[in-house]
Amino acid sequence: MTEGPHRDGPDESAAQGDKTSLNLRDPVVQACPWAAYREMREQGPVYHDPVTGHYIVTRYDDLRRVLADDRMFNTSTPDKRNKPWLQTPIGRKVLQIWQAKGWPPENHLQELTGEAHSQVRSTMSGAFIAPKIKEMEPLAAGIVKKLIDSFIDDGTCDWVKQFATPLPLNVIGTVTGIDEQHLPKILEWVDAYTALTGIPEDEAEAMAYLDKFLEGQHFFHAMIERFRKTPDGSLLSNVVNAVIPGQNRKFTDRELHQHIESAFFVAGAETTRNTLGEGMRVLVEQNDVWLKLKSDPTKYLRLFVEELLRTASATQGLPKFAQDDTEVGGVHIPKGALVMMRYAAANRDERHFEDPEVFNMERPGVGTHLAFGTGPHVCLGASLARLELRLAFAAVIERFSEIQFSPGKNDFAYHPNIALRGLKALHVDFKKASPAG
Repeated sequence: MTEGPHRDGPDESAAQGDKTSLNLRDPVVQACPWAAYREMREQGPVYHDPVTGHYIVTRYDDLRRVLADDRMFNTSTPDKRNKPWLQTPIGRKVLQIWQAKGWPPENHLQELTGEAHSQVRSTMSGAFIAPKIKEMEPLAAGIVKKLIDSFIDDGTCDWVKQFATPLPLNVIGTVTGIDEQHLPKILEWVDAYTALTGIPEDEAEAMAYLDKFLEGQHFFHAMIERFRKTPDGSLLSNVVNAVIPGQNRKFTDRELHQHIESAFFVAGAETTRNTLGEGMRVLVEQNDVWLKLKSDPTKYLRLFVEELLRTASATQGLPKFAQDDTEVGGVHIPKGALVMMRYAAANRDERHFEDPEVFNMERPGVGTHLAFGTGPHVCLGASLARLELRLAFAAVIERFSEIQFSPGKNDFAYHPNIALRGLKALHVDFKKASPAG
């Protein structure tokens, strides 16, 4: 049995107009990209954007091949420049100020390749092995309870602001040893970094984001220096003082800033926040999903989380470069071309998922999505994200008996961003469940 279709955002034809726009920088497309992805998939294995010249991979099997081939497709151009967002006119101005006032980006895990990637990943992966995730469960469950306790008697909340945003930030902040009082500021810095790397087209806006993020870098740098002098066994302290295997050295300042700010806080907070927001929207819009989940959480909770990860695809896409002339799906891609991996498009590929627009917790292969990528760069924090999602929605079905959108309060606006997709707000009303369930 399958549930009714879950449409993300307004009606697709209305959202896209009479003719579907394929411009991924268009905020309207970013808010509701599904029609654009479908048309790209229909046009061929790889869509060659006539404006940017980018090669956009939208089909499931093709994307798996690109993600698996770290030698041919990685984040460096053949001349070893990376971070294309810093190669634009505005990006070059940003980088100049960044170099003078802070610690400009170094390669993070997604950008390292080969042996260097394996060595750094092994240094950081200890925090995310199964026993460590299991140790985090009581901590994360306590944070979930505390957050819901803060608004449960109100009968209403902004789910994004009051729960989806603070949950992953509190979890990663606690396990990294950061005092709770600093978390609101860290959220501002995370949002500034996300907006900055989303390639803003307005120079004044880009500089404002940079100023805000530099404030955060100096906060983190004081922590780095403190942990060097006085290690305390926290996750960040261990990373600061770790010796990279095979390299016989510790991380540099720039590497530490990149790993801490990008790998832990942006990747650890932003994508989970967006998935939590989208999950609540699914439960309100699709009563049959809500009822089925409440009827048998033991059976359906894990399946709900996996289907949510597929349909939400909080990370819509990331870029790589072709290191040599190659082919994807029979389409020629020249050396140096930017190849845009669209996870969200592949996760709704009709060739792999039957009725991909339908939210179906009982679909075969429900966990074969690419929300966390695959291959050597599969998301390091995937297990932690799954834990947070499972605990969050377990609490929702236990503590709420009914949920609905708050009348007249939602515009279902999404943050404009080419890489990430998340609701700005989601106001819901609910009835508190009785202690007996």
